[in-house]
Amino acid sequence: MIVRHARALRWSSRISAATAVAGLTVLCAGCGVVEGPTLDPKGPIALSERNLLFKATAIMMIVIIPVFIMAAWFTIRYRGTNRKARYTPNFDFYWPAEIVVWSVPAAIVVWLAFHLWEYTYKLDPYTEIDPSVKPLQVQAIAQDWKWLFVYPEHDVAVVNELAMPVNTPVSIEITSDTVMNSLVIPKLGGQIYAMAGMQTRLNLVADEKGTFWGRNVQYSGKGFADQQFQTHAMSKDDFDAWIEKVKQSSKALDAATYETLAKPSQKVPVTYYSPVEPNLFDCIIGKYSHGDVDRMPLSRKAETTE
Repeated sequence: MIVRHARALRWSSRISAATAVAGLTVLCAGCGVVEGPTLDPKGPIALSERNLLFKATAIMMIVIIPVFIMAAWFTIRYRGTNRKARYTPNFDFYWPAEIVVWSVPAAIVVWLAFHLWEYTYKLDPYTEIDPSVKPLQVQAIAQDWKWLFVYPEHDVAVVNELAMPVNTPVSIEITSDTVMNSLVIPKLGGQIYAMAGMQTRLNLVADEKGTFWGRNVQYSGKGFADQQFQTHAMSKDDFDAWIEKVKQSSKALDAATYETLAKPSQKVPVTYYSPVEPNLFDCIIGKYSHGDVDRMPLSRKAETTE
């Protein structure tokens, strides 16, 4: 009776563990349903990143699958109730096992390195997607806790909204007017850091129309969770109409307006500005690279950075 009770407890604990693992698997799978960072790409950059993820996973399965099979086999074969399992406590060296243990991981590292080397250059965020096509220029400025997107060629700026023509390369210059942030639009490409006094770059293109979620993924304080924006990929005509709508804004992004906008604020609605303070992006970078520039009005910083 005691033995039966013990066996029942063991099976009960195994079932509970299996149920917990299955539940966690379902929950983790649900995390990707909301956005699907790279599993549902809407551009060639995100597609290449997804393919690299699949290749790396497939390569690592060479180890993962045998490990799970052996874990199950060892558990069954060498369980306490199996008295027929061979017991060899003095087994300490076996050439075939040593070859497998060392050669397989080494081969995986080399194989992964080969693919990573190729994709490191292929997915360089500074590389133009199509040198024969002039990209749309956008300047992204991270603030507490919002994103400001400036379109210097169109003399407009938008808070927490990014628009682009479909099938047109977009070159985004990125900086921060606060602590370090990180910009990412998961369906279009990977994350790039935004740092005060520095400029990074991200080249993207959307190959189909849609609205794609973007955000800051570098923790930056109490408003971090709401530092999100929508990216709208649209036809060329719709993009031109969007630009004209932004130009109709009665708000100009001059030095004084920018200083107010840059103050910490949360859940800031989409806001349009036109026109924009000249050399705004360069001034923001310059005020962190010149000793006394941060004490000047923004209109004076442009003269200092030129």
